[in-house]
Amino acid sequence: MTQIRVKDAARFLGVSDDTVRRWIDTGVVAGEKDAAGRGVVDALAIARLARDNAVLPADPSEIGRSARNRLVGVVTEITTDTVMAQVELQCGPHRIVSLMSSEAVRELGLEPGSIAIAVVKATTVMIETPGGRA
Repeated sequence: MTQIRVKDAARFLGVSDDTVRRWIDTGVVAGEKDAAGRGVVDALAIARLARDNAVLPADPSEIGRSARNRLVGVVTEITTDTVMAQVELQCGPHRIVSLMSSEAVRELGLEPGSIAIAVVKATTVMIETPGGRA
């Protein structure tokens, strides 16, 4: 069982350390002490808690599509030249950056403050692990 520190679990869940400790005290998630005496929780339990309690904005497009990874957010910045544009979205705690044609930006009516949906095709998502694990 992979364990993570209480403070890291709190950071991943977007809550305070005290909230995670309360969840341990009330049995929402199991916790224990590691060899150094620090509070730790089961990483899988935290992952399930994050998934089950995720509050995602509804996708306002009402369009069916095969891509499953859709992140609704607010356009925070657009940098354009005559051909290309860089569009930044804030989707909850995540910053998403997309490169597209300036023409597409105009056709979509994108501007800072616009609501937009970032669609990520799973075949182009890379996964990394901390600490150089292979």
